[in-house]
Amino acid sequence: MASELYNTIDALSREKGIDPQIVVSAVEDAIVMATRKYYKTQENLRAELDKETGKINAYAVKTVVETPEQVEDPLLQITLEDARKANPALEVGGELRIPKVTEGILGRIAAQLAKQVIFQKVREAERDTVYNEYIGRVNEVVNATVKRVEGPDVIFDIGKAEARMPRKEQSRLESFAIGERVRVVIARVERASKGPGVVVSRAVPDLVQHLFQTEVPEIYDGTVVIRAIAREAGERTKIAVMSKDKDVDAVGACVGMKGMRVQSIIRELHGEKIDIIEYHEDAVTFAEKALQPAKVSKVTVVDSGGKHLEVVVDDSQLSLAIGKKGQNVRLAAKLLGWKIDIKSEEEKRQEVEQQMSAMVPQTSTPLDSVPGLGDGLVEKLGAAGVTTVEALADMTPEQLEAIEGIGPKTVEKISLAVNNYFASLEGAAVEGEAVTEGEVPVAQSAEGTVEADQVTGEEIPPSEETASEEASPAQELAAEADTLTADGTETQGEQPITEEESSETRKQ
Repeated sequence: MASELYNTIDALSREKGIDPQIVVSAVEDAIVMATRKYYKTQENLRAELDKETGKINAYAVKTVVETPEQVEDPLLQITLEDARKANPALEVGGELRIPKVTEGILGRIAAQLAKQVIFQKVREAERDTVYNEYIGRVNEVVNATVKRVEGPDVIFDIGKAEARMPRKEQSRLESFAIGERVRVVIARVERASKGPGVVVSRAVPDLVQHLFQTEVPEIYDGTVVIRAIAREAGERTKIAVMSKDKDVDAVGACVGMKGMRVQSIIRELHGEKIDIIEYHEDAVTFAEKALQPAKVSKVTVVDSGGKHLEVVVDDSQLSLAIGKKGQNVRLAAKLLGWKIDIKSEEEKRQEVEQQMSAMVPQTSTPLDSVPGLGDGLVEKLGAAGVTTVEALADMTPEQLEAIEGIGPKTVEKISLAVNNYFASLEGAAVEGEAVTEGEVPVAQSAEGTVEADQVTGEEIPPSEETASEEASPAQELAAEADTLTADGTETQGEQPITEEESSETRKQ
């Protein structure tokens, strides 16, 4: 029959969920420490609990050696001859146990010390038991009861142990009452120096995944698969789902009829917003879906190896795409696993213009190259920092009038001079292009049209009138011959020339 002490140890072990032998060892170690302190000895002490009587016996243990020369430490070793005086059955290498009197002499201080050692050993055993129990259950969702609140932390009872939920693992939308039952995720298990080492959370994406598995049968049976979750607890969650069955709509299954399924999850999360997105293997298409509710104009892959995307949206959609404090684009990037640069169409247009301008060499034309600007006006503009035609052309009338000494009429004069200057440059460029391409330009004068050859400086061929005056008799005959028709009939009232007349003329 077990003693009362051992029955107490057994009950304590069951309450703490630890092995009774661990508590027995703790009690024995406590007696050893108390005995050593009382006798003030460095002997090798050992204690044993008698389960039937409840008595704890302490011994000094010495190892048996053969000869006195082998005794290195008399406190730890004894010769075979001396050992057999106490126990004739001992052999070399055995142990001689010398009883130490403990009953009635350890006193109150020794008992207190023994009690502390026992509690310490039990706590260590309890922590080890908790660690071994929950280390394999990390990321598992468990039901917990709120036990107490310690500052920003909430302490939960999760069955065999207490668990702690720090502030960063809580949703800002939630508050807890003592005795309330909630679902929590085991985030990690720590070997803490004191107290339980289980840390639980309601801010991790695993909680949302578990809730969807509970509420959506298609996810539970594997028809619909959750591919990615991005969450900012208490604010918004984006979840990407895909269907393995072409006849099952993944998003519709998660939303449920009239939104009942997703609304149940939102209530569990105390009003946290949830975006359900259809998953796509193509990063461009997936990015367009992930940035909802914003409408995307264009998605470009900047660097596929570095997973970098550029997204262009309409100017009116920019703030919606970015979201409050950048939340929408941040969650989308986390969901995709890609870096996302988001720009409005106006920003993209300006960027392209800057790139084009960088490719085209910039020219600077002094103001004195513009006809129509007097020296005094050039000096005024130069004093205001305007020294080139290009800078002058970019200024608005209001900016020009802000310069001292320039009024509305002067602004009109400047505008006219600048426009005429650029018009002359364009005209010269067009004329140069026409000549290069082989076209014949025509110069206009006050008297009418002048031949292009006069413009280019080439020799002008003689006119018909000049040519007729200098024509030879043979040329005259040829000209007359031109008046004959193909059948030899006369035109314009002239007689046809016979072959004889023609031959006589040639003879002449």
